[in-house]
Amino acid sequence: MQRYDVHQIRSRYPALSEGGLLDGAVDLDGPAGTQVPASVVEAMAEVHRRGIGNLGGGFPPSDAAEEITAAARSAVADLFNAGPDEIAFGQNMTSLTFAVSRALARTWEPGDEVVVTLLDHDANVAPWRLAAADRGVTVRTVPFDPSTGVLDPADVAAVVGPRTRLVAVTHASNVLGTIPDVAAIVRIAHDAGALAYVDAVHYTPHGIVDVAALDCDFLVASAYKFYGPHIGALYGKAELLEALDAYKVVPAPDEGPEKWETGTQSFESLAGVRAAVDHLASLAGGATRRDRITASQGIVRDHESALIGRFLEGARSIPGLRVYGITDPDMLHRRAPTFSVGLEGVAPQDAVAVMRPLGINVRSGHHYAVGVMGHLGLLEGGGLIRVGFVQYTSPEDVDRTLEALASAAG
Repeated sequence: MQRYDVHQIRSRYPALSEGGLLDGAVDLDGPAGTQVPASVVEAMAEVHRRGIGNLGGGFPPSDAAEEITAAARSAVADLFNAGPDEIAFGQNMTSLTFAVSRALARTWEPGDEVVVTLLDHDANVAPWRLAAADRGVTVRTVPFDPSTGVLDPADVAAVVGPRTRLVAVTHASNVLGTIPDVAAIVRIAHDAGALAYVDAVHYTPHGIVDVAALDCDFLVASAYKFYGPHIGALYGKAELLEALDAYKVVPAPDEGPEKWETGTQSFESLAGVRAAVDHLASLAGGATRRDRITASQGIVRDHESALIGRFLEGARSIPGLRVYGITDPDMLHRRAPTFSVGLEGVAPQDAVAVMRPLGINVRSGHHYAVGVMGHLGLLEGGGLIRVGFVQYTSPEDVDRTLEALASAAG
């Protein structure tokens, strides 16, 4: 196994280097958005340095836009193990999910049902609730085990029935780090004749996304969570993207993923997406970019697993500190390196106020996962402190974080 040199990885990120806003700080806000490597910065700048036009002009700047779009589609297809014709882009995961929810809702009838979970970010809940309300459709909600953060596929199966039209589920919780058995949940949906919509925003920087293996119908991610720019990417099975009626302007294409891309795209962001995927693939060799992504993400996962163990071991020695979610050593493969913690007798916002002057960038609150916080009984009390490790997090960062949490605990 190739040795993971986290300090070499960190050197790729201008924001973490001398002169950057994060020079000397511990950036634990990756779940809200990661920093970007220099290769992404350069790819985006090069678009405007060379010049860019809009699609369909037939002259060099327009041709460049066509090439950038195709390259980004190909890169994300490799990231998801999909076809380029199954990838569409939008402002972010939330806007893409609202677009798909409205299109799917056109096919629903009163008495139909959709299934959401309490483990999900609200971006994979609210669009479905609103679409269901518009169509007189029932929403069924699946809880998770509050003591472990685990979402049991059996609990999903218990609410899925013959009128279920869609099951929406997260690939990894952005608060508790839980990685559900998504493949099993997709099978449950399909066995009932329903579609499966997967939110992979939080999973993508930490795992290997494989829509073919999951057999999901849709999957969404946001590049700014996997070291890229602020833009979202949608996978949809080609036959579904073609069959559904998208909400779009009349001159927009009627076929292909373009019909889901409302208005002019951010071509500089698309260039950044391709660079971000290439960055994800840069830690290992392989015959194809997909091979390199798979091998590289495996290396990162080993690094992050070591950080998970280091954090949990240190957390046990801090009086009054509670780590929510999976902590069982035999279950750590079912969690991402994201922790939400609370300190007995200390309000989350007060703890954060102690940690920030120590150079620890964390935030407190519900983190847009209102279902999680409500189910844990923490929504009205300020939520939890979230600690997120990513590929550029070092063991020293973990130690500094534990020291800051100890200081906040008093």
